[in-house]
Amino acid sequence: MKKVLSLIAIAAVSATFVACGPSQEELDAAKKKTEDSIRIADSTANAAAAAQLAEQAKADSIAKADMMKADSARIADSIAAAGKGKKK
Repeated sequence: MKKVLSLIAIAAVSATFVACGPSQEELDAAKKKTEDSIRIADSTANAAAAAQLAEQAKADSIAKADMMKADSARIADSIAAAGKGKKK
């Protein structure tokens, strides 16, 4: 008799745990929340990468402009030096 009562008690406790678990709607809501969090994290990472690329492009542009100025100055100096060497 004790075994039968123990089995009934175990079945009742098991049924209580199953009945108190999350419903399908709650599971779907949790899954959607996780997917939304992942999507937000991805878009944040993409925005950060885009900002870094824009910053690098700006730095490259500045470096190229500085190089062009140096080349222009070198050419102007070369032309001026060649002009001084001419006899009149």
